[in-house]
Amino acid sequence: MSVYIKGRGAQITLANKFQHLNYQPEVSSDNREEIEQLLTKIFYESPRNILSKNDSPDIPFTYSINPYQGCEHGCVYCYARNSHEYWGFNASLDFESKIIAKPDAPGLLRKKFQSRSWTPQTIVMSGNTDCYQPVEKKLKITRNLLKVFLEFGNPVGIITKNVLVLRDMDLLTELAKERLVHVIFSITTLNEELRQKLEPRSSAGHKKMLAINKLKDKGIPVSVMFSPVIPGLNDHEIPAMIRESSISGADDINMTMIRLNGVIGLLFRDWLKRNFPDRENKIINQIKSLHHGNLNESRFGYRMTGEGHLARSIVHLFKTVRSHYYNNTRSHELNRQVFRRNSMQSLF
Repeated sequence: MSVYIKGRGAQITLANKFQHLNYQPEVSSDNREEIEQLLTKIFYESPRNILSKNDSPDIPFTYSINPYQGCEHGCVYCYARNSHEYWGFNASLDFESKIIAKPDAPGLLRKKFQSRSWTPQTIVMSGNTDCYQPVEKKLKITRNLLKVFLEFGNPVGIITKNVLVLRDMDLLTELAKERLVHVIFSITTLNEELRQKLEPRSSAGHKKMLAINKLKDKGIPVSVMFSPVIPGLNDHEIPAMIRESSISGADDINMTMIRLNGVIGLLFRDWLKRNFPDRENKIINQIKSLHHGNLNESRFGYRMTGEGHLARSIVHLFKTVRSHYYNNTRSHELNRQVFRRNSMQSLF
């Protein structure tokens, strides 16, 4: 078996289905260190439009912004990996090491808000890849987008696996004063050893719990998404995840079930062979049992929760424990009444 690449989720290079020729690096004593240290490369794009429109009934928002394509967090199960193939990269190591940044995003968002055709509504960052992945610390595209949201008074939802969101506490606090922001922490496990293998460059679970507490202290609405639930790997953490998120001050918690779309099934199975060879077949078979014998489910209404006895058992456990710790969940409907189309340039 080839060298294990530290700090990366994918451990194999898969071909891009749109390309006839693909590069497969050979690991030897001469390039072993280079492969292990695989550095992140940043590419820049200047799109004409920054908003992505979604019409899925499973997703409670219409528009999203992805300041970055690809994601350094390296979550081996990530459904967004397949989208990297449209950029000429692969869904495996390229996805987490070749990041496309959109520095023009704040200006494009400002132009959209100034348009008479724009109806104030919640925009989510990010719908595909994490807006607070490590490269954001340097490029600050997400921070500059938040300045535009605040300037125009348009509501924004944030989904992230990174406590870097705390850097922007000043902007989030001002947005929260007008009910313009809701932060959702995506947490997959509280087991740090598992987290380092499963999503190696995301923030540790206990750090996310501390971040939830800090956000709540500033009056910023924050929830948890336990995602994805992987039977045989992290489903036993459901009670602890719900209890710890409640203690940390989260307003609510929800869950989604794992589905391995496209080539992600190949990546995940290889990852299991390397990290949990004794459980590989059991975990794969349990995932298939959620989706009628398949690793993926694309049907609306089923792809987030799965079907069958195991899916029902997991969902029942989640709802039962959640009802104990979250008796009075808050509404997260954000304010659309303070939109300022003719806002002056922010002084931030």
